[in-house]
Amino acid sequence: MSKKIISLIVLVAVLAFPANFAVCMETSRVKLGSENLMSKYYYLIEGKKVGLITNQSGVNSRGESTIDILASDQSTHLVALFGPEHGIDGKAKAGEYVESYIHEKLGIPVYSLYGKTRMPTGEMLRNVDVLLFDMQDIGARTYTYISTLNYCMVAAQKYKKTIVVLDRPNPLGGRIVEGPVLEDPYKTFVGVDNLPMAHGMTVGELARFFNRNIGADLKVVPMEGYKRTMLFQDTGLTWVQTSPNIPDLDSVFGYMATGLGEGTGIFQADKFKWIGGKGLDAGKYADLLNQAGFPGVTFIPEQRGEAGGVRLKIVDPYTFNPARTGIYALTYAYSLGNFKVPKSGQNMMVMFDKVMGTNKIGEYLERGLSPQQIEMNYAPALNRFKDERKKYLISDYELRPEDITVTVGGRPVLFDSVPYIDRNSRLMVPLRAIAEALGAAVDWDAQARIITITRPGKRIIFTVDSTSAVVNGELRSMDTVPVIKNGRTMVPVRYVGEYLDARVHWNAYLQTVTIN
Repeated sequence: MSKKIISLIVLVAVLAFPANFAVCMETSRVKLGSENLMSKYYYLIEGKKVGLITNQSGVNSRGESTIDILASDQSTHLVALFGPEHGIDGKAKAGEYVESYIHEKLGIPVYSLYGKTRMPTGEMLRNVDVLLFDMQDIGARTYTYISTLNYCMVAAQKYKKTIVVLDRPNPLGGRIVEGPVLEDPYKTFVGVDNLPMAHGMTVGELARFFNRNIGADLKVVPMEGYKRTMLFQDTGLTWVQTSPNIPDLDSVFGYMATGLGEGTGIFQADKFKWIGGKGLDAGKYADLLNQAGFPGVTFIPEQRGEAGGVRLKIVDPYTFNPARTGIYALTYAYSLGNFKVPKSGQNMMVMFDKVMGTNKIGEYLERGLSPQQIEMNYAPALNRFKDERKKYLISDYELRPEDITVTVGGRPVLFDSVPYIDRNSRLMVPLRAIAEALGAAVDWDAQARIITITRPGKRIIFTVDSTSAVVNGELRSMDTVPVIKNGRTMVPVRYVGEYLDARVHWNAYLQTVTIN
């Protein structure tokens, strides 16, 4: 049956059930790479023998399996499936050996890439023209689905096969890039490349990054409607459990915050929603973490048997930083419990160092460094990675300044200079327009480069290039700075709004800031 006939049948089906189709289209704002494959990029697989690397998370916005879609497509030939850790159904436990087998309904091999081998062999690829990768990642270096992607790219290069990556959202968004960067001696299946703990890339962008050292015939099928400012909640897609311990988005966001203590006695529980250890004082632990001032999360003391710990209550996922939280959680646990740091030997690498991507974090803990000092130590390598990463990002995922709108009290604010997102992921807007829209007066001291915003009961002082602001005589700290750009003074809209007692809400999908 030709592709045109199949399309006609689908169209008839849609017309026959318009209400159901409309609901599906409205619930998803993002068109996945797997959906674009069957429309704009179908030529990549048409008439070819396809090997699909996937699991239960490989579904489209309507919940239809990529396996089923390809198996029923008459113009392609699905000849093999490849499953990662946890198996193709996602049910095997972490680290559990998975066997290969023959698919009961399709009669094709399901090759395990978490069994006798973790890389497709020449025999496995003998009957394959093109490899497809379609799995949902969770944005962490140690999540092994991206290791499987890397190994499959190496195999594709070795055996002269094209590999096509069907892109999917990074559920944490593309703004959080955090943690120690993996060092070459610590490359393992737990960390296959020089990434920080949180890489801030989609699987398509990761593939492009990996390929700088691999040189595979790589094709990335991008998404439509996706912006890297989006969290998974903004995409309109339904979360599918990616592995036994990642059933929901709270587990996704908690993964790096609670799961870094391998081999130390500090452990996660309740699917990455709790962290603690035997003998820890839960109250003191919670106090330390809450006093650290992490945005977007509260730590609730909770005892689990002999183990004291904290439960994470994520109140604002847009400001929560999982990887940074994990470093602090581990460091404070060490200060309270003084656990033994696992050490790698000459011929043996402990899991703790594999997870960290270095042995330096363990050394820092033993030296009694504070979490802030640990951050400062890994910052140079992290900043180098951030610069390198830019080469591999997909430009269509960037937020365009001209797309951003700001409304105050329901009315759009007109700017004479285009707003933009700065390197600290803060929206910068022209000072005078936003202040006056909020009913405040502005005074600019050009010589001192000081901005004074006044309104009855409020006096706010900003200084260009300073992270400090003064609100009614009280010193406040910001994570970005006012700047002068194109002859205009640009200020972070969130801080201006909040310091004037307004509520500021950023909608990543609509690309709007609403201030009330």
